[in-house]
Amino acid sequence: MSLYTCLIMSVPRVTREDQEILSTLRPYVSSWFSRKYGTFTPPQRAAIPLIKQGRNVLISSPTGTGKTLSAFLAVLDELFALGESGKLEDRVYALYVSPLRALGNDMRRNLLEPLMEIRSAASIPEIRVAVRTGDTPSYQRQKMLRTPPHILITTPESFGIALASPRFRQVISNVKWLIVDEIHELASNKRGAHLSGLIEVYESLVVRRAVVRIGLSATVSPLTEVAKYLGGKDVEIVDARFVKPADIRVVSPVRDLVRADEGEVQSGIYKTMADLIRRHRTTLVFTNTRSATERVAYKLAKALDGVITPEEIGVHHSSLSRDIRLEVEEKLKRGELKAVISSTSLELGIDIGYLDLVVLLGSPKSVSRLLQRIGRAGHHIRRESKGRIIVVDRDDLVECSVLAQLARDRKIDSVHIPMNPLDVLSQVIMLSSLIEPLTADELYNLVRRSYNFSTLSREDFDVVLNYLLGKFGLEERKIYAKLRIDENGKVRPKGLLRMMYYMNSGTIPDQAHVPVFTERRKYVGNLEEEFVELLTPGDIFVLGGRTYEFLGSRGGQGILVRDAEGQRPTVPSWFSEMLPLAFDSALEVGKFRGTIADMIKQGKDEEEVVSYLQSSYKVSSWAARSIYRYILEEYLFTGGLVPKDDLVLIEVYDDEEGRRNLVFHTLYGRRTVDALSRAVASVVTDDLGVDVKLSVTDNGFVITLPEKANYDPKQALMKLDPSSLYEVLSRVIMRTEMLKRRFRHCAERSFMILRNYKGTELRIDRRQMRVQAVLDVIKELDEFPVLKETIREILEDYMDIAKARWVLSGIKEGKIRVEAVGPNSVPSPFAHNMLLKEYGDIVLAEDKRDLLRKLHDKVIDFLRQKGFDVQLKYTSIDEPEASDEAST
Repeated sequence: MSLYTCLIMSVPRVTREDQEILSTLRPYVSSWFSRKYGTFTPPQRAAIPLIKQGRNVLISSPTGTGKTLSAFLAVLDELFALGESGKLEDRVYALYVSPLRALGNDMRRNLLEPLMEIRSAASIPEIRVAVRTGDTPSYQRQKMLRTPPHILITTPESFGIALASPRFRQVISNVKWLIVDEIHELASNKRGAHLSGLIEVYESLVVRRAVVRIGLSATVSPLTEVAKYLGGKDVEIVDARFVKPADIRVVSPVRDLVRADEGEVQSGIYKTMADLIRRHRTTLVFTNTRSATERVAYKLAKALDGVITPEEIGVHHSSLSRDIRLEVEEKLKRGELKAVISSTSLELGIDIGYLDLVVLLGSPKSVSRLLQRIGRAGHHIRRESKGRIIVVDRDDLVECSVLAQLARDRKIDSVHIPMNPLDVLSQVIMLSSLIEPLTADELYNLVRRSYNFSTLSREDFDVVLNYLLGKFGLEERKIYAKLRIDENGKVRPKGLLRMMYYMNSGTIPDQAHVPVFTERRKYVGNLEEEFVELLTPGDIFVLGGRTYEFLGSRGGQGILVRDAEGQRPTVPSWFSEMLPLAFDSALEVGKFRGTIADMIKQGKDEEEVVSYLQSSYKVSSWAARSIYRYILEEYLFTGGLVPKDDLVLIEVYDDEEGRRNLVFHTLYGRRTVDALSRAVASVVTDDLGVDVKLSVTDNGFVITLPEKANYDPKQALMKLDPSSLYEVLSRVIMRTEMLKRRFRHCAERSFMILRNYKGTELRIDRRQMRVQAVLDVIKELDEFPVLKETIREILEDYMDIAKARWVLSGIKEGKIRVEAVGPNSVPSPFAHNMLLKEYGDIVLAEDKRDLLRKLHDKVIDFLRQKGFDVQLKYTSIDEPEASDEAST
């Protein structure tokens, strides 16, 4: 595995290397490229010769750096050469796999343009390009069988169905190049695990030789892991992640994020965005939730009233219809929009034309996502990617200042690749049996060629195969064998498996709206399934403006609640949409806290710290003062115990309602904190024999006891053993709604429950009922693979048990200190947002900010009583408010 690192080239010029690459191409291809582009971009210079040599290549570079042409120029040139010599056959030569259907259609358009331009200048045969996805009409699929395209664009799901189809499998049986786009998006989830398995089945049983694998990725890390995912160790890496210059700045909408009221903050946010949009041609604004996208678009249109028309503002998120999203994308390409507000749906590389600014409203939660979003601006390698992050509170300011600097320093979060997902393994085994009967040993060796299954144990493989062979005796529950073993020991399909595979393959779960009923069976409304799976009995949430306590499931027909008027929610309605802070970034935020705390401990005054923050983190002086005073207040409040990467602080806070809150400051990102918090809460519940409320954030978690109790919270952490954490959490989540919902997802992927049978789709609520009817039986079975996979998915993919173990090991080894403070009747500054995050569902935003301001007043009074001379307002700031261009 070799690494080709590409550097920024500020001055475009034709190099000797360019001339050498051009000389390897057909003269009319070289002429077209020189006329249209002039010079190669760094990723093109590195990748094109490698692809020409038939090497496997991973190309990682930002949007607008010529990734697509890096992959396709050598391919097109080879196809033209075949056409010239009369050897171009009616078959697929290049297979392009994209995670998005829309990206596939976009790619087809982007390929047809150069093909038409090159053919107009040379007498060469037509190179056909076609798209096969779930949206492709049957007549077009039949047409592809009669006259195959030379380049086929598809998705992982359609690729799997094509492999299961004997006729279409013939069409793609002699492919030379396999191109996987947006590979970072696929590698991090089960769709990528599915694709990895499909590729190994395809290469082993269909093509029967190595295909040239080309991966295209945005900024991702570590590249070596993603390269292994693409094709093992035999992959050349083209690292062009930082070839585009970037201007990233953090902007505060008000000078004082603590004392400003909600009206001032909101006015500042929309004034800032309106000013930025006015000064730029096209601006893309990212929010972090779908609901925020609609709200921001509405308020922004009012702020820009009279400046731009409502028709010049677009909204784009996954809950909108495909037609509406396409219309917004087309308007962007035509330059008809001044601003587009999006959640996460425009992060991937759909060509949306020219953007000169990206605005992030709130933290992007990871460096890779920050770079990917901002990389959408300046859609050319020599255009600067310009991004502004607007922060809304002091936690946001600290987090975003660190993320922005990490992006400048090129420190990217590590991608999480799911390993050994047993439900995906079921589909890979079933597909293999549909193509060619193999023995169990041959199947095991085949699937282990996939990076996602490279560490698969023979025991896990055998238990999945036994499940598919029907050896768990669940026929009475209508769970039948999908495979059989013939007289030669070969695994073969059983019954209508091929039809089942066509109708049920893929890994994307159907999401449902879950009906909510009171104890008296009164219908209240619906909740999204992804929100319901967060709930555990006793949780309080808001629906229709009223608070309810979650009691449990209603046998797959909805959930049961009781009225909880006056109680504060423990799970806010938007929480399921929120992006989790990446572990690597969280550690860096913790280190940053520690650095500033150390400077305070060393006696450095405010001006020294502010100067350091301005020079090292490129924030304005008043933003630097806000950061300094935030950490100073925590430092003074806790006696110097500022929670950071190697210090866990447990704060005991008794609230006005007589409850004791154990605030665990564990800044390790929400996936890690989620795992830690549930294990700790389990220990506290067992120790005290009472039900507790649990609230989780990126920065830590809060365990609320119904009344004050004489209990040392440090022992709850100390009792946990990293080696037994998996078993502890497995027991904990067995009682959760999450397990029931995700068990259905895994059951559907494993064909235990069919979404579609003989052309009839089974309603989600019926499927959930079937799952819950057999779940209790399955819990009694030893090592049932679908349940085992459900637990693995929750603990490893949704949570991060590996990092939770790392934290606990650090505590056991003394590398991470655990300290406690309190009990106090006032929470420390770092605890405020953790305690109030759920209030957004029951109080107005201005009331929440008022609560934060009152808590801050109490902190100031608390510190003054301890003898500290602290300022309530930032009265020492006398410089003018910084403009966008000077803010950092």
